[in-house]
Amino acid sequence: MLKTLAISNYRSIRNLAIPLSQLNVVTGPNGSGKSSLYRGLRLLADTARGELVGSLAREGGVQSTFWAGPEKISREMRSGKYAVQGTVRKNPAQLRLGYGADDLSYSIDVGYPSGGAAFSLDPEIKRECIWAGPVFRRGTLLVDRRGPALLAANDEGNWDKVPGITLSNFESMMHAFADPRTAPEMITVRERIRAWRFYDHFRTDRQSPCRMPQVGTYTPVLSDDGADLAAALQTIRELGSRRELDDAIDDAFPGSELEIRNNDGWFEVAMRQQGLLRPLKPAELSDGTLRYLLLIAALLTPRPPELLVLNEPETSLHPDLIPALARLIAAAAARSQVIVVSHSAKLVNLLLKNDDATSLELDKDFGETRLAQGDLLQLARWEWPPRS
Repeated sequence: MLKTLAISNYRSIRNLAIPLSQLNVVTGPNGSGKSSLYRGLRLLADTARGELVGSLAREGGVQSTFWAGPEKISREMRSGKYAVQGTVRKNPAQLRLGYGADDLSYSIDVGYPSGGAAFSLDPEIKRECIWAGPVFRRGTLLVDRRGPALLAANDEGNWDKVPGITLSNFESMMHAFADPRTAPEMITVRERIRAWRFYDHFRTDRQSPCRMPQVGTYTPVLSDDGADLAAALQTIRELGSRRELDDAIDDAFPGSELEIRNNDGWFEVAMRQQGLLRPLKPAELSDGTLRYLLLIAALLTPRPPELLVLNEPETSLHPDLIPALARLIAAAAARSQVIVVSHSAKLVNLLLKNDDATSLELDKDFGETRLAQGDLLQLARWEWPPRS
C-alpha cells in the first residue's frame, strides 16, 4: 500500500506530501486543486508507461505545468503589506512527483531542457530514484539515475553502472530499462505503477462505445473508456462473483436484472426493469444508469489492482444512487487501495464512515493548494532526493 503521495511545483501544488490509507477521500471547493492532485498522480503513473513527455506536451510543455506563483511567499505578501511578486529565483525550476511505501519508494525530477532550441518545450528528466522504505535517505537508495547514467546498489553497498543502457534526457528509466538481473527493484516498482487503474468521466452520450455492440472477449479489467462494458460484466459473472454483481444491481436498481446479450459473439448490455414487458437496450438506458453499470464493472473487477483511482464518480448519478455507490466503493477498498476525488458532500460523508477511510480536504492559500487547516497535522514526512 502507498503510504505517501508527494507532488511539488505542479500547477497549483507548490509542495504537498499527503498520507494515504486504504480508502482516501479527496474533497474541497471548486478551484482548490483536486484536479491538479489527480492529474499529478496520473503523470506519476505515465512515467512507467513511457508517456510522461507526451502527457506534459499535451499540457503545453513542462513550463506550462510549473507552479505559476513566486518561489517564496513572504510574510509581508501574506499580510498584504507588499503585493505578491516574483523574486530572483534561487533554486532550479523542477517538477517532482513521488510516492512512499513500506517496501520500495520512487521519485522523478523533471526540469527545463539543457539545450536544443528546436525542443525548448521538451522536458528533461534530471533524476530518478528508488529507495527502500517510505522516506528517502542516502543509505537506503537502491537505484539512481542522473542524466544518462543508471546506477544500481550491489550487495557490498557499492554502486554499479547498469551495463548496456544509456538513457536519453527525455526517457524515464522505468520505461527504458527491462533487465531484472541488475536492478530487480526497478522492475518491481514499474510493474506496480503500471497496474494502477484510473477511471475518469466515462462517456455515456448517444455515440458512446459502451452503447454499441462489441466483440465479446474475456475482460477482467474494464478499459478506460468503458467500451468493453458488456464483456467486463459477463467476465465478472464467470470469473468473479455473480452474487456480488447481482446484489450491486439490486442495491442500485431494486427489482431490476442485468442481461448480457450475445449475438454471434457480439455482446451488449440490457436491463430488465420491474413493470416493463421487455428489457431496455443500451440506447434506451439513461446516462446515469449506464454510468453506474460502468462503475460496477470497474469496482467488481475479478482482478483487483493495488491502487484504484476514481475521479468524480458521482457525475451524472441521481442522488438516490449515492448510498449504493458508497457501499460499492467501500467493498472495493477491501480488495484495493482506493483514492476517490469527489465534489459530492453526501458521497464524502458516507465514505468517511468507514473505519479505514481518510479525509483529504484541500483548499488554497495565495493560489497554493494545501491540506485544509484542520488536516494540516496529517502532512506526511517526506524528503526529495537532491539533484546534486
